[in-house]
Amino acid sequence: MATMQQSNLKCLIFLLIFLTTFSCSFANEEKPIFQVFNRFFNSTIEWRIQQKAQSKEHRLNFSTPVLLAGFFCFVASSISSAGGIGGGGLFIPILTIIAGLDLKTASSFSAFMVTGGSIPNVVSYMFIKNKKNGVKSLIDYDIALLSEPCMLLGVSIGVICNIMFPEWLITIMFAVFLAWSTFKTFKSGIFYWKLESRNGNQKLENGMDHEASDEGVREPLLIKDTKCKLDIPWMKLGALTIIWFSFFLLYLLRGNRYGQGIIHIETCGVGYWIISTAQIPLAVIFTSWTLYRREIKLIFPVMAFLAGALGGIFGIGGGMLISPLLLQVGITPEVTAATCSFMVFFSSTMSAFQYVLLGMDHILSAIYFSIICFVGSLIGLVMLQRAVEKYGRASLIVFSVGLVLALSTVLMTGFGAVDVLRDYTNGRYMGFKLPC
Repeated sequence: MATMQQSNLKCLIFLLIFLTTFSCSFANEEKPIFQVFNRFFNSTIEWRIQQKAQSKEHRLNFSTPVLLAGFFCFVASSISSAGGIGGGGLFIPILTIIAGLDLKTASSFSAFMVTGGSIPNVVSYMFIKNKKNGVKSLIDYDIALLSEPCMLLGVSIGVICNIMFPEWLITIMFAVFLAWSTFKTFKSGIFYWKLESRNGNQKLENGMDHEASDEGVREPLLIKDTKCKLDIPWMKLGALTIIWFSFFLLYLLRGNRYGQGIIHIETCGVGYWIISTAQIPLAVIFTSWTLYRREIKLIFPVMAFLAGALGGIFGIGGGMLISPLLLQVGITPEVTAATCSFMVFFSSTMSAFQYVLLGMDHILSAIYFSIICFVGSLIGLVMLQRAVEKYGRASLIVFSVGLVLALSTVLMTGFGAVDVLRDYTNGRYMGFKLPC
């Protein structure tokens, strides 16, 4: 008992001495709160500078931060695959913050990782059929065919805007749009969850969910039966392949803003802008041809252009942004996930091939990360499909999309805010810039 009292007395004396010392030092400081914030901010900036300095090494060593980044990318791909979105909004912050890669290298890695993660989704959704439509796939090739040209055009315009816009404006736009998308996606998920409960967990037929109809009748959410017969619409797939090669050739001829291309063209010269503007008539021709041959709403190319432009501005591609837009116009969750997976694969493969042909560094490391995302996406897809079949709730797909959007909002906004504060404290120019 005496020993316990002595121990308590020693702890009390130590605590009083510590508090007295801390109070004296705290009183001597003029503005302790601001100084603590400044020390934290300076430490964060120094750490970011060290990470960027390490990333300039030609060889990417598989150190503990890189392995840790691989683990988090595995988890991110598992979550992203459920909603059929690429996950670039998660991959880029993970690679830059944890692995210490610079933004350019992280973006090139992200193209490979999104490609690897989308492969299981595309293959899986090609086999899943709808009972109502017989052999029709869950992937809506008409929407993909109508949306891809405008999305690719929007990405090119968004990249130019990314160069011109100040970092603070991009960060604010990103935070506002993704916050709105996250809210609307979770709202749709809650609605579908209640609808499933009310309809006894019946399954939604493939296609449009007539939310805006006068009758106000909703269809159930899941597919009742599926067939495993692979029936690909080769004409539509061939048209998409032509679109792919057309834009891919333009990108290779033009090169990037660093002057890398298959032919020598002066960056931001006359030839550069002629090739860049050639994407406009190309997108108009393909879109008009699709609209002429098929009765599809004009809202889809408009949404695709908006998603592509914002994706180019934010540096994450348009696949993650078009998913909540498709949900808002009444496309059912499973069709949205399948179609977005196909469109993400379409655009990410183009980016990956461009990086390879234009002399990308660390190709082998990027392939390793893409394999990790492939495995993670496959596991996440299998787990989601089993959960949907077991509980009869396709709304889980909507919630997975909302989760990825929420995480991307926090990570990308925080990452951009740190860079804005760094530029402000260093006195750098924070206004609009010329595209060249």
